[in-house]
Amino acid sequence: MTVTTHTPPRRLGSLLNRSVLLAAFFVIELAIFGFSVPNYLSVDGVLDTSRVFIEAGLLSLGMTLVIITGGIDLSVAALLALVSVVIGFSHQAGVPLPLAMMLGVIVGTGCGLLNGAIVAYLHLHPLVVTLATMALFRGAAYVISNAEAFSSYPEWFTNIGGYYIAGTVPAQLPVFVLICVVVWVILAKTAFGRAIYGLGENEMAVQFSGVNVERVKLKVYGLMGLLVSIAAIIETSRISTSRANMAVGLELPVIAAVVLGGTKITGGYGTVTGTIFGLLILWYLQDGLQFAGISADWGLVITGAFLILGVLVNENLGKVRD
Repeated sequence: MTVTTHTPPRRLGSLLNRSVLLAAFFVIELAIFGFSVPNYLSVDGVLDTSRVFIEAGLLSLGMTLVIITGGIDLSVAALLALVSVVIGFSHQAGVPLPLAMMLGVIVGTGCGLLNGAIVAYLHLHPLVVTLATMALFRGAAYVISNAEAFSSYPEWFTNIGGYYIAGTVPAQLPVFVLICVVVWVILAKTAFGRAIYGLGENEMAVQFSGVNVERVKLKVYGLMGLLVSIAAIIETSRISTSRANMAVGLELPVIAAVVLGGTKITGGYGTVTGTIFGLLILWYLQDGLQFAGISADWGLVITGAFLILGVLVNENLGKVRD
């Protein structure tokens, strides 16, 4: 049997269209910083800022899928560090770097599948599961690295996160755009995507329709692990270092960006478009405030405020289809 549609109805022409609201907010945000910070809106400056949120963007795409199912993944930042450490210290031990990168992807995807297997087959709450694996993955990263850093990477690897196409466009930006398209197609155009929405709305109904619920959850968390692995490679290349304390606290702004973009924290609704706008708004706001001379410590305050704002908007405006 096929899964009936689980996506909210489209409300064309609605003034509450979330994508329009988010796009308008982002434009206003850029305009304010453009007027208040000299040269902030230069093409080079705007594109260069994208280098620092690509990794969070990849995690946000995976987190969108996870939260739509009604789950959560608090282990993403710790897993990113673990994958980076696996790559760096396996290479230090003599493994050729391409193979070390493949090993990192296997470890990251495998850890994502581990999360999914525990959630799906042992029926434990994903908050508890990923809180536990957050400690497990971070601890494993410290054990493998012995709390030391590895930075002896060849130039070709550092170019993955540091090269600029035509001297302007960060090389990782087209990769991010391509993955955004792939995730959008999965959600909007496939039976797997419909099942993802269905899990968040009514898991029992999806199960009765003949869908293997456990397998869907396993795939979602496995895909989350794969995206974390790609993000780990990019971030390791960008900073040219592997260490166990990488990306500490990154899970909070990732979740905030997803929720701000309209994904319901209780599941059943969310879009890639909304997540992208939530990511842009949050990261360019923090970037602009730093350019304006405001302490970076306000970043956590902003993230927490936007997380609350996103939840309030989602609960009070209802489900508005992009």
